[in-house]
Amino acid sequence: MEKILIADFGSQYTQLIARRLREMNVYCEIYPFNKVPRPDADVRGVILSGSPASVRDAGAPQIDLTPFSGHLPILGICYGAQYLAQTNGGEVLPSPSREYGRAMLSIGDASDPLMQGLDAQTQVWMSHGDTIQTLPAGAHLLASTSDVKNAAYRFDKLPVWAIQFHPEVYHTLQGMQLLRNFIVPICGCRQDWTPDNFVEQTVAQLKETVGDDNVILGLSGGVDSSVAAILLKRAVGDRLHCIFVDSGLLRYNEYEEVLASYKDMGLNVIGVDASERFYADLKGVTDPEEKRKIIGRDFVETFNEAASKIENARWLAQGTIYPDVVESASVSGPAAKIKSHHNVGGLPEKMHLKVVEPLRLLFKDEVRRVGVSLGMPQSLIGRHPFPGPGLAIRIIGDITPEKVHILQQVDKIFIDNLRREGLYDKVWQAGAILLPIQSVGVMGDERTYERCVALRAVSSVDGMTADWVHLPYEFLAQTSNEIINKVKGVNRVVYDISSKPPATIEWE
Repeated sequence: MEKILIADFGSQYTQLIARRLREMNVYCEIYPFNKVPRPDADVRGVILSGSPASVRDAGAPQIDLTPFSGHLPILGICYGAQYLAQTNGGEVLPSPSREYGRAMLSIGDASDPLMQGLDAQTQVWMSHGDTIQTLPAGAHLLASTSDVKNAAYRFDKLPVWAIQFHPEVYHTLQGMQLLRNFIVPICGCRQDWTPDNFVEQTVAQLKETVGDDNVILGLSGGVDSSVAAILLKRAVGDRLHCIFVDSGLLRYNEYEEVLASYKDMGLNVIGVDASERFYADLKGVTDPEEKRKIIGRDFVETFNEAASKIENARWLAQGTIYPDVVESASVSGPAAKIKSHHNVGGLPEKMHLKVVEPLRLLFKDEVRRVGVSLGMPQSLIGRHPFPGPGLAIRIIGDITPEKVHILQQVDKIFIDNLRREGLYDKVWQAGAILLPIQSVGVMGDERTYERCVALRAVSSVDGMTADWVHLPYEFLAQTSNEIINKVKGVNRVVYDISSKPPATIEWE
C-alpha cells in the first residue's frame, strides 16, 4: 500500500496535511519528527510539517533526512522549509514582524512541477515568525510574496521542494492543487486509497491475523465501534463476541435502543448494566481527568468480568481511530497530550489478550465512508460523535444520578428537535452541558433558583477543528422554552458560540 510519510514538528496543522492527502485518496501516516521510520518500498514521499519552534533555537527539532534525501521526493512546509534551508547552508532570520494571515503569492517559475496549474497570482496563508533570508547553494526560487521573497524554492539536483506558506489550510485557495502536484506527478501516487479497497484489504488482514480464534469487542453505540464490529463480523463471523456496557452515563434510553439496533444487524451482543458501580466510584469527583480515569478503570473491570465468561477468546478488538493514536502520542514527540483516551491501550495488559484495531488508520469521516461501503444503516453512520466518558464530561462538577437524569432529558429535547427540524445531519456534533451554577428565574408567580444548561452544536470534518453552528434563532427559542417547561430543575438555557481552537468541542 503506497503511502506518504509526514514528519510532525508540532504544528497545529499537521493532521490537516494528512486530511488533505486522504481526501485525494492517498494514504499517509504521521510520525513525531524523532520517530519517523526508515522508508520501505511502499513509501512514495516525505512531508515535513510546520512547528511552533524556531530553527534558530538551540533545542529546535531535528530530523535525520539521510534515509530519504536523494531517494524520495521531500516537501518542507513552513518550519520544514526553514529547516531545509538552515541545514543546507541557507540563512534563516527573524521576520521584521510576524507574518500571519493571507498573502498573495507570485509564481516565478510556472514550469516547475510543484507549480503546475497554479494561477500566476494566488492567495496563500502565512503563519511564521522567521523568514528564509538566503537560499542554500544549489537551490532556486519558485515563488514570492510582497513580504516574503523566498516563499517557495527547490533544490536543483534533488527532488526536494520547500514552501513558506501552508497549502493544507482553507485560506490557501489552490493549496489542494499544489499538494496534488506533489503527491501525483512528483511522488507518483496512484490515488487508490478508497473505502472499498480498505474494506477488502482489512477483512483479508483480519482473517489472516485472527485465524480461528474468538474476538471480543466493546461496543459503544457510536460509529467507530459499530464499523469495527461489522468489519470483524465479515472476517470472523460468529467468533466475534460484543459487549455493550451501560455506565449510566449514556443518552436517554440509549442502552435499550442500541442493543435493539445491534440485534437487527446480526451482531452477538452481551449487555451489562453497571451504572450503580460507575455512580458510586464517581461520587464527589469533580476533576475532569480523574473522571476519565475512573470511568476508564471501571469500564476495564466491567468489561473484563463479562469477557472472562467467553471461552477461547484470544483477541481484543478496539474502535481506535487515527486522531486517538496521534493525540495519545508519547510526550517525547511534539504532539501535545490533550486528554486521556481510555480506548487507546490499558485493556490488553489486564486481560492478557492480543489487540486488533481495524480502524486505527482512519479519520472519523473515513470511518463513515467505510460504513457506507459496508451497507450499514444511516442511523448509525450519521450518528453524532459521543464522548467515551459519556455525560460525565458534560456535567461540570460532581456526578449524581439526579444530574444525569436532568441532562438526559435536556439532551433528548435538543437532539429530537434537531431531527424534527431537519438540522441533525447538518450538524457534526451536538449535545448539552449541565453547568455547576444556579440562577434566579420566575415561573408563574414564584421565583426559582435552578440550574443552567448550555447547548453546543458544531460543524467539523474529523473533530480536529470545529466551528459553532449558526442555528436559527426561532429553533433556539423553541428549544429553550421546551427545556425550561419540561425539565424540572432547569430555568436557564445558553448557547455556546466558541470554536475549536481555542475552545474544545467538549467542555471537559
